Amino acid sequence: MLEILERKQMLADAILMMERAGIIDFNGHVSVRVGESHMLINSGKSVRSALTVDDIVTIDFEGRLVEGDAPPPMEFHIHAEIYRRRREVGAVAHTHPLWSTLLGMVGKPVLPVIMQAAVLGEIREFPTTASINNRQLAAELADVLGDARVAVLKSHGAVVAAEGILEAFVLAVYLEETAQRQYLASQIGTPAVLAPEQVKAIGRNLWKPNLLQKVWDYHRAKLVY
Repeated sequence: MLEILERKQMLADAILMMERAGIIDFNGHVSVRVGESHMLINSGKSVRSALTVDDIVTIDFEGRLVEGDAPPPMEFHIHAEIYRRRREVGAVAHTHPLWSTLLGMVGKPVLPVIMQAAVLGEIREFPTTASINNRQLAAELADVLGDARVAVLKSHGAVVAAEGILEAFVLAVYLEETAQRQYLASQIGTPAVLAPEQVKAIGRNLWKPNLLQKVWDYHRAKLVY
């Protein structure tokens, strides 16, 4: 029971921190896998700027409520379909970030223009603008995501799939930081893009538990309860 409560608190903290950072707004959702066929996820009606563990519900991959008193987000299908296909994924985030969505709206890919982008891997692009509120659309999105960590949804937001809540949070932060700097730099010139060998070397250096925890701790310290 204690482990579940701790995971709920961590999930609630991640969503609160994303909201404070402008990565999630009044919509958006983050989940963590529980066992073989269940997940913890914030409810559809939850207020993302005032989230508590009471807003975290347990559902199965069909969206049926297992624990909690509010239904999940309509787009729970995103999480369920990724979990079905990729057993190594322990957490999924669907975010509504400003800068990466802005680039996606005009068909510009998010490029590795800062070092933190090196851990994002290949960023896939989902070309359909729609609410992913059924399994068919979720399957199409999962096809595009494949084995990647990040996909940008055209005019909609982004999806991050990672080992756990910490990793998913950091990837979501790095995606938005990269997009913001890319956009701002493009207003005064052409941003330099890291070469593949630089991405590989930098990615190895930055994808370390202590460095990921450093990002989490920085944002966690900003929360005021």
